[in-house]
Amino acid sequence: MTKAAGCLKLFLALSAWCAPVARADEITICYNYGCHARAQVNYSEAQLATLQQLLAAAGDAAAERKAISVVIGRMYAIAGEQTPVWRDKGGNFADSGEDGQMDCVDHSANTYAFLSLLELRGWLRFHEVLEPIRRVRFLVAVHWAARIRDKDAHWVYAVDSWYVDNGRPAVVIPVEDWRAGKIPYGA
Repeated sequence: MTKAAGCLKLFLALSAWCAPVARADEITICYNYGCHARAQVNYSEAQLATLQQLLAAAGDAAAERKAISVVIGRMYAIAGEQTPVWRDKGGNFADSGEDGQMDCVDHSANTYAFLSLLELRGWLRFHEVLEPIRRVRFLVAVHWAARIRDKDAHWVYAVDSWYVDNGRPAVVIPVEDWRAGKIPYGA
């Protein structure tokens, strides 16, 4: 097995470990780099209704991507009320070893779980959730992100919450830009 195939197998196993559980209002998230810790996060019906309203207001795929960005940030903020992930800062270097810090493996698994919950509930009208994606730059810089695909145009987008502090809107950009390392200003 190649190193890349081994990494993908490990990542998918971690993703399955963090995937939505049987109850549609409860998700297992992971944190502390490489999913070394995990916790259950419960979303109330009122919280879920607010998230649904944000997505329902989107009239097209572009508006839905903006809503997804905000909704993912809010789902992390709610998770931060119940777990130590409220301490997570964008990137890997601003956390100072705090309990609750997350690397890209944690973020991509959690964001994939969040998106899967939204899809399971039928709230994504213009996009479908794909398996997370990996990029390798400069031979050693490996990075993971969640992914969605526009149902009509079939364009694929990375949904990457790793770049931002907990509770902030996730970065949603075309996969080609994400693979090239292009991140919007302010992320």
